[in-house]
Amino acid sequence: MDSITHIVLGAVIGEALAGRKLGKKAMLYGAIAQSLPDIDFVASFWMDTSHDVLAHRGITHSFLFVLVMTPLLAWAAGVRESAGPVGGAGRIHGSGMTRGAWLVFFGLELFIHIFLDAFNAYGTGWFEPFDHYRVSFNTLFVADPFYSGWLGIAFLALLLTGRDSRRRRFWVCFGLITSSLYLCYCLVNKSRVDGLVRDELQRQHIAYDRYFTTPTPMNSWLWYIVAEDSAGYHTGYLSVFDRQRTIPFRYFPRNDSLLRFSSFRSRADVRSLLRFSKGYYTLEQWKDTLVFNDLRFGEMKGWEDPHAHCVFHYYLQYPGNNRVIVQRGRFSGWDGQTLRAFIRRVRGN
Repeated sequence: MDSITHIVLGAVIGEALAGRKLGKKAMLYGAIAQSLPDIDFVASFWMDTSHDVLAHRGITHSFLFVLVMTPLLAWAAGVRESAGPVGGAGRIHGSGMTRGAWLVFFGLELFIHIFLDAFNAYGTGWFEPFDHYRVSFNTLFVADPFYSGWLGIAFLALLLTGRDSRRRRFWVCFGLITSSLYLCYCLVNKSRVDGLVRDELQRQHIAYDRYFTTPTPMNSWLWYIVAEDSAGYHTGYLSVFDRQRTIPFRYFPRNDSLLRFSSFRSRADVRSLLRFSKGYYTLEQWKDTLVFNDLRFGEMKGWEDPHAHCVFHYYLQYPGNNRVIVQRGRFSGWDGQTLRAFIRRVRGN
């Protein structure tokens, strides 16, 4: 998820776990702990783009990272075994937080971060460094205001509400329950869409080896579909509000021969991109430039433009021109007319 979501979610969870003992400091500690796995952004200052996208959500989003960092953070918070008579557990600054409470606090914050990130299309390295498989449930767009908005409201309300107010518990429940219900709703939508997509692929006699569905920007109603066969991909869009379930698929050849018979395949950046894309890639020639596309991140206005380029595109001849590669095509060319067309498509055909 985006950084703002992790901050407000971490703050609300922090209040739920330790607000009565730490006051509003619990929100601060929670926001910091929830954001900590994204410390891997620092690597981008020393890595080229292809290795950076692979490193992000890697080891710092693993179970190993959670297991190692949780006791370290608890120690840094000042928890010590006590030789005194206070129940065998140390307390810091009179907060009443025991070592076990700090372990639960930081462990839960870190785990929820890596768990929630796995609901995006990017992929999360839960099993690093022992296994490079990236977990991605393709259920939430990376920035979904219908998930984060409830948490943002709760966060602001908690900032403005007095430490001893009984309303604080209400706002914690409001933020966590409403966002969790929306996530459950997204899971229901995905299950429903997956079933409709399988039926439609069968009805159109489209043979495929694997497929995925993932939500389009900032919603859980319009879904992007990619079905892979041995030579390429069928792509399409389906809204949960569509009255006509027929999906107009377009076909894109993989064109991997453009790599097979060139020197590009042996390059380190190409090997990183192939691994990062999980095999969902195409090659295209844009004038004098060979472009590597990762289909998992969708198309630029693909629901209305049959010739739309992929959001994630990497210029193989010009590797230095690939900064902010995940974001540069996300809303490229959007204007008021595009937004209105997008809303119409979300509302169904």
